[in-house]
Amino acid sequence: WLVVEGVSEPVHLNTHDCFLLPHGRPFVLASDLSVTPIDAMTLFADKKGNGAVNVLNGGGTLFGVGGHFAFDSKHANILLSILPPFVHISKESDKATMRWSLEHMMKELRDPQPGSFLVVEHLAQMILVQALRLYLGEGVHGGVGWLFALSDEKMSLVITAIHENPSHRWTLQEMAERAEMSRSTFALKFKEKVGISPMEYLTNWRMILAGDKLTNSSDSVSMIAEAMGYESESAFSTAFKRVLGSSPRQYVRNLTAKI
Repeated sequence: WLVVEGVSEPVHLNTHDCFLLPHGRPFVLASDLSVTPIDAMTLFADKKGNGAVNVLNGGGTLFGVGGHFAFDSKHANILLSILPPFVHISKESDKATMRWSLEHMMKELRDPQPGSFLVVEHLAQMILVQALRLYLGEGVHGGVGWLFALSDEKMSLVITAIHENPSHRWTLQEMAERAEMSRSTFALKFKEKVGISPMEYLTNWRMILAGDKLTNSSDSVSMIAEAMGYESESAFSTAFKRVLGSSPRQYVRNLTAKI
Protein backbone atom coordinates (compact mmCIF):
# COMPACT_ATOMS: atom_id res chain seq x y z
CA TRP A 1 0.00 0.00 0.00
CA LEU A 2 0.99 3.61 -0.63
CA VAL A 3 -0.26 6.35 1.68
CA VAL A 4 0.55 9.94 0.61
CA GLU A 5 0.13 12.92 2.90
CA GLY A 6 -2.89 14.97 1.80
CA VAL A 7 -4.38 12.16 -0.32
CA SER A 8 -7.54 10.81 1.28
CA GLU A 9 -7.38 7.16 0.22
CA PRO A 10 -4.45 4.69 0.30
CA VAL A 11 -3.38 3.29 -3.07
CA HIS A 12 -2.91 -0.44 -3.61
CA LEU A 13 0.34 -1.27 -5.42
CA ASN A 14 0.96 -4.40 -7.47
CA THR A 15 4.07 -5.96 -9.01
CA HIS A 16 5.89 -3.57 -11.39
CA ASP A 17 3.70 -0.60 -10.43
CA CYS A 18 5.45 2.76 -10.52
CA PHE A 19 4.59 5.98 -8.73
CA LEU A 20 5.87 9.56 -8.73
CA LEU A 21 5.47 12.10 -5.94
CA PRO A 22 5.97 15.42 -7.79
CA HIS A 23 5.65 17.60 -4.68
CA GLY A 24 7.86 15.51 -2.42
CA ARG A 25 5.13 14.87 0.14
CA PRO A 26 5.78 12.44 3.01
CA PHE A 27 4.53 8.94 2.24
CA VAL A 28 4.23 5.47 3.73
CA LEU A 29 4.81 2.12 2.00
CA ALA A 30 3.21 -0.75 3.89
CA SER A 31 1.99 -4.31 3.46
CA ASP A 32 -0.30 -3.81 6.47
CA LEU A 33 -1.83 -0.38 7.10
CA SER A 34 -2.47 -1.21 10.75
CA VAL A 35 1.26 -1.46 11.50
CA THR A 36 2.98 1.68 12.81
CA PRO A 37 5.42 2.87 10.10
CA ILE A 38 9.16 3.13 10.74
CA ASP A 39 11.06 6.24 9.66
CA ALA A 40 13.06 5.35 6.53
CA MET A 41 15.95 7.52 7.74
CA THR A 42 16.30 5.11 10.66
CA LEU A 43 16.27 2.06 8.37
CA PHE A 44 18.88 3.45 6.00
CA ALA A 45 21.03 5.29 8.56
CA ASP A 46 23.89 2.78 8.40
CA LYS A 47 23.38 1.71 4.79
CA LYS A 48 25.25 2.63 1.62
CA GLY A 49 24.38 5.80 -0.23
CA ASN A 50 23.01 6.64 -3.68
CA GLY A 51 23.18 3.92 -6.31
CA ALA A 52 23.57 1.12 -3.79
CA VAL A 53 21.40 -1.95 -3.25
CA ASN A 54 20.54 -2.26 0.44
CA VAL A 55 19.09 -5.36 2.12
CA LEU A 56 16.73 -4.81 5.05
CA ASN A 57 15.78 -7.42 7.65
CA GLY A 58 17.55 -10.18 5.76
CA GLY A 59 15.75 -9.55 2.49
CA GLY A 60 12.39 -10.84 1.31
CA THR A 61 9.99 -10.83 -1.61
CA LEU A 62 10.04 -7.08 -2.26
CA PHE A 63 12.58 -5.30 -4.46
CA GLY A 64 12.00 -1.59 -4.89
CA VAL A 65 13.86 1.07 -6.84
CA GLY A 66 13.62 4.63 -5.55
CA GLY A 67 15.20 7.95 -6.32
CA HIS A 68 14.63 11.66 -6.65
CA PHE A 69 15.02 14.35 -9.28
CA ALA A 70 16.46 17.79 -8.51
CA PHE A 71 15.26 20.79 -10.52
CA ASP A 72 16.54 24.35 -10.64
CA SER A 73 14.46 25.95 -7.88
CA LYS A 74 13.62 28.95 -10.07
CA HIS A 75 12.09 26.79 -12.78
CA ALA A 76 10.77 23.74 -10.93
CA ASN A 77 7.35 25.25 -10.29
CA ILE A 78 6.66 25.53 -14.02
CA LEU A 79 6.56 21.73 -14.26
CA LEU A 80 5.66 20.60 -10.76
CA SER A 81 2.79 22.98 -10.02
CA ILE A 82 0.61 21.41 -12.72
CA LEU A 83 1.10 17.82 -11.54
CA PRO A 84 -1.05 16.02 -8.94
CA PRO A 85 0.23 14.89 -5.49
CA PHE A 86 1.08 11.50 -6.95
CA VAL A 87 1.15 9.77 -10.33
CA HIS A 88 0.39 6.03 -10.33
CA ILE A 89 1.35 3.85 -13.30
CA SER A 90 -0.63 0.64 -12.90
CA LYS A 91 -2.01 -0.55 -16.27
CA GLU A 92 -0.28 -3.69 -17.53
CA SER A 93 0.35 -2.15 -20.95
CA ASP A 94 1.82 0.97 -19.36
CA LYS A 95 4.01 -1.00 -16.96
CA ALA A 96 5.38 -3.00 -19.88
CA THR A 97 6.48 0.28 -21.44
CA MET A 98 8.57 1.10 -18.37
CA ARG A 99 9.73 -2.41 -17.50
CA TRP A 100 12.74 -2.39 -19.83
CA SER A 101 14.18 0.72 -18.19
CA LEU A 102 13.50 -0.54 -14.67
CA GLU A 103 14.98 -3.99 -15.30
CA HIS A 104 18.14 -2.50 -16.81
CA MET A 105 18.43 -0.08 -13.91
CA MET A 106 18.18 -2.95 -11.40
CA LYS A 107 20.86 -4.85 -13.31
CA GLU A 108 23.24 -1.88 -13.19
CA LEU A 109 22.58 -1.36 -9.48
CA ARG A 110 23.04 -5.01 -8.55
CA ASP A 111 26.17 -5.53 -10.63
CA PRO A 112 27.93 -2.17 -11.10
CA GLN A 113 30.26 -1.85 -14.07
CA PRO A 114 32.40 1.05 -15.32
CA GLY A 115 29.98 3.81 -16.32
CA SER A 116 27.06 2.32 -14.36
CA PHE A 117 26.34 5.60 -12.56
CA LEU A 118 25.90 7.43 -15.88
CA VAL A 119 23.73 4.61 -17.29
CA VAL A 120 21.49 4.65 -14.20
CA GLU A 121 21.17 8.44 -14.36
CA HIS A 122 19.99 8.33 -17.98
CA LEU A 123 17.64 5.42 -17.30
CA ALA A 124 16.10 7.41 -14.45
CA GLN A 125 15.48 10.32 -16.80
CA MET A 126 13.86 7.94 -19.30
CA ILE A 127 11.60 6.55 -16.57
CA LEU A 128 10.50 10.05 -15.56
CA VAL A 129 9.65 11.00 -19.15
CA GLN A 130 7.86 7.68 -19.73
CA ALA A 131 5.80 8.10 -16.55
CA LEU A 132 4.75 11.62 -17.52
CA ARG A 133 3.87 10.46 -21.04
CA LEU A 134 1.70 7.67 -19.70
CA TYR A 135 0.01 9.99 -17.23
CA LEU A 136 -0.77 12.54 -19.92
CA GLY A 137 -2.04 9.78 -22.21
CA GLU A 138 -4.77 8.85 -19.73
CA GLY A 139 -6.94 11.79 -20.69
CA VAL A 140 -5.12 14.26 -18.46
CA HIS A 141 -7.99 14.55 -15.97
CA GLY A 142 -8.84 18.09 -17.09
CA GLY A 143 -5.43 19.38 -16.05
CA VAL A 144 -4.25 22.86 -16.97
CA GLY A 145 -0.68 23.72 -17.94
CA TRP A 146 1.75 23.60 -20.87
CA LEU A 147 2.51 19.92 -20.27
CA PHE A 148 -1.17 19.00 -20.52
CA ALA A 149 -1.61 21.23 -23.57
CA LEU A 150 0.92 19.10 -25.47
CA SER A 151 -1.74 16.38 -25.65
CA ASP A 152 -3.87 18.75 -27.74
CA GLU A 153 -2.68 18.47 -31.34
CA LYS A 154 -3.22 22.11 -32.29
CA MET A 155 -1.86 23.58 -29.06
CA SER A 156 1.11 21.24 -29.31
CA LEU A 157 1.97 22.63 -32.76
CA VAL A 158 2.18 26.15 -31.36
CA ILE A 159 4.03 25.28 -28.14
CA THR A 160 6.56 23.16 -30.02
CA ALA A 161 7.15 25.98 -32.51
CA ILE A 162 7.75 28.44 -29.66
CA HIS A 163 10.16 26.04 -27.98
CA GLU A 164 12.08 25.44 -31.20
CA ASN A 165 12.32 29.09 -32.22
CA PRO A 166 11.96 31.40 -29.19
CA SER A 167 13.79 34.30 -30.89
CA HIS A 168 11.19 34.54 -33.67
CA ARG A 169 9.08 37.72 -33.59
CA TRP A 170 5.93 35.81 -32.73
CA THR A 171 2.54 37.48 -33.05
CA LEU A 172 -0.81 36.24 -31.83
CA GLN A 173 -2.00 36.12 -35.44
CA GLU A 174 0.88 33.85 -36.48
CA MET A 175 0.30 31.50 -33.56
CA ALA A 176 -3.42 31.34 -34.37
CA GLU A 177 -2.66 30.52 -38.00
CA ARG A 178 -0.45 27.60 -36.94
CA ALA A 179 -3.33 26.29 -34.84
CA GLU A 180 -5.75 26.93 -37.74
CA MET A 181 -8.00 29.10 -35.58
CA SER A 182 -9.14 32.68 -35.39
CA ARG A 183 -7.11 34.88 -33.03
CA SER A 184 -9.89 35.16 -30.46
CA THR A 185 -10.68 31.43 -30.46
CA PHE A 186 -7.00 30.51 -30.25
CA ALA A 187 -6.28 32.95 -27.41
CA LEU A 188 -9.26 31.63 -25.44
CA LYS A 189 -8.44 27.96 -25.99
CA PHE A 190 -4.72 28.46 -25.26
CA LYS A 191 -5.50 30.08 -21.92
CA GLU A 192 -7.99 27.33 -21.08
CA LYS A 193 -5.36 24.66 -21.79
CA VAL A 194 -2.18 26.35 -20.54
CA GLY A 195 -3.52 28.67 -17.85
CA ILE A 196 -1.90 31.84 -19.22
CA SER A 197 -2.11 33.81 -22.47
CA PRO A 198 0.00 32.83 -25.51
CA MET A 199 2.18 35.94 -25.29
CA GLU A 200 2.72 35.48 -21.56
CA TYR A 201 3.77 31.89 -22.19
CA LEU A 202 6.20 33.04 -24.88
CA THR A 203 7.75 35.58 -22.49
CA ASN A 204 8.05 33.05 -19.67
CA TRP A 205 9.74 30.53 -21.96
CA ARG A 206 12.20 33.11 -23.25
CA MET A 207 13.13 34.16 -19.71
CA ILE A 208 13.73 30.56 -18.63
CA LEU A 209 16.11 30.13 -21.56
CA ALA A 210 17.73 33.49 -20.80
CA GLY A 211 18.30 32.47 -17.19
CA ASP A 212 19.94 29.28 -18.39
CA LYS A 213 22.22 31.26 -20.73
CA LEU A 214 23.20 33.63 -17.93
CA THR A 215 24.04 30.61 -15.79
CA ASN A 216 25.88 28.48 -18.32
CA SER A 217 27.41 30.82 -20.90
CA SER A 218 29.61 33.92 -21.07
CA ASP A 219 27.18 35.78 -23.35
CA SER A 220 26.49 39.41 -22.46
CA VAL A 221 23.02 40.57 -21.48
CA SER A 222 22.64 42.36 -24.82
CA MET A 223 23.60 39.21 -26.73
CA ILE A 224 21.08 37.14 -24.76
CA ALA A 225 18.39 39.78 -25.26
CA GLU A 226 18.90 39.61 -29.01
CA ALA A 227 18.91 35.79 -28.96
CA MET A 228 15.56 35.88 -27.17
CA GLY A 229 13.98 38.10 -29.81
CA TYR A 230 14.33 41.49 -28.08
CA GLU A 231 15.55 44.56 -29.97
CA SER A 232 16.02 46.48 -26.72
CA GLU A 233 18.11 45.34 -23.74
CA SER A 234 15.91 47.54 -21.58
CA ALA A 235 12.70 45.76 -22.66
CA PHE A 236 14.39 42.41 -22.14
CA SER A 237 15.58 43.36 -18.63
CA THR A 238 12.09 44.54 -17.67
CA ALA A 239 10.54 41.25 -18.82
CA PHE A 240 13.29 39.24 -17.13
CA LYS A 241 12.72 40.95 -13.78
CA ARG A 242 8.95 40.50 -14.05
CA VAL A 243 9.27 36.74 -14.66
CA LEU A 244 12.32 35.75 -12.58
CA GLY A 245 12.22 38.39 -9.87
CA SER A 246 15.52 40.20 -10.47
CA SER A 247 17.35 42.03 -13.22
CA PRO A 248 19.69 39.96 -15.41
CA ARG A 249 22.79 41.48 -13.78
CA GLN A 250 21.45 40.90 -10.27
CA TYR A 251 20.61 37.35 -11.31
CA VAL A 252 24.26 36.82 -12.27
CA ARG A 253 25.50 38.45 -9.04
CA ASN A 254 23.28 36.12 -7.03
CA LEU A 255 24.73 33.13 -8.87
CA THR A 256 28.29 34.35 -8.22
CA ALA A 257 27.54 34.83 -4.52
CA LYS A 258 26.46 31.18 -4.24
CA ILE A 259 29.67 29.77 -5.72
